[in-house]
Amino acid sequence: MAALTGFAERRPLGDNAKAWALNAPAMVVIALLVAYPIGYSFYVSLQKNNLKRPRAKRFIGFDNYTSLLSDHAFLNAVKVSALFVVVVLGLTVVLALILALVLNERFRGRGLLLSLALLPWAMPGVVNGLMWRTIFDAKTGALNGLLQQLGLIDSYHAWLTSGTGAFLFTALAQVWNTLPFSVIILLAGLSTIPSELYDAATVDRAGAWRRFTEVTVPWLLHPLLIVLILETMNAFRAFDTIYVLTGGGPGDATTTIALLDVQTVLTFTDFGLGSAYAWVITAITLLISVGYIGLLYRKGNFEV
Repeated sequence: MAALTGFAERRPLGDNAKAWALNAPAMVVIALLVAYPIGYSFYVSLQKNNLKRPRAKRFIGFDNYTSLLSDHAFLNAVKVSALFVVVVLGLTVVLALILALVLNERFRGRGLLLSLALLPWAMPGVVNGLMWRTIFDAKTGALNGLLQQLGLIDSYHAWLTSGTGAFLFTALAQVWNTLPFSVIILLAGLSTIPSELYDAATVDRAGAWRRFTEVTVPWLLHPLLIVLILETMNAFRAFDTIYVLTGGGPGDATTTIALLDVQTVLTFTDFGLGSAYAWVITAITLLISVGYIGLLYRKGNFEV
């Protein structure tokens, strides 16, 4: 009996060792493919590292980060990025919630509509930018042709030549591309709400708005948290659609921090400063994500 007890006590160690041994290859691969590049990029951000001046490469500590505080291009890019995130996130959440509520109902053609709603998500960002650039073209754009045929404009307009117009249409293109993903998440959340809750609310003579605010919204806190975090990250890191559609112009009206980062690395070959930009993007999205989690955790209990 004592021998069996001793075997039972030693068994967890064997299981743990076996688990570590089985997971070790995957952990090594993850470390090589993920952890090492992340650590190396931070190390590069602490250097003066410009390929145009290789002999000037040296360790400068956090000088790249402190220089951002007086960098007009960086400060403007942060402002543009913040406004871009607010516009894109607001439109995405509102439109995704409306579409999810519609698609959650049973009606003829629902499957076809759901399939069509997923098409923008399958389109790469570069293709999305090229499509919208063609639509907004000042000479042959479909938008100009449609508005002129409807009698809403007398002549073709260059929609992307003004700062405000370029910013809003770029945000619209980004929303169109990422909206289906948010719809899927919210639709999945709606499908988990027990119908008995709506029946009980109807018995209590709760109207449509009260059922939405007291039944639907509380059950969508978890899906909304996922949407807020992922869409914020996508908007902050948006590059391909913006680059193809406006190239950051006119002027710097659509130059986000992600676009500035790529330009710094690929155009000016400043890998040190570009890596610092990337880490700033990471820090900002991380802080916002923590804020989302803290805010929604106070509204309800759920697992993340």
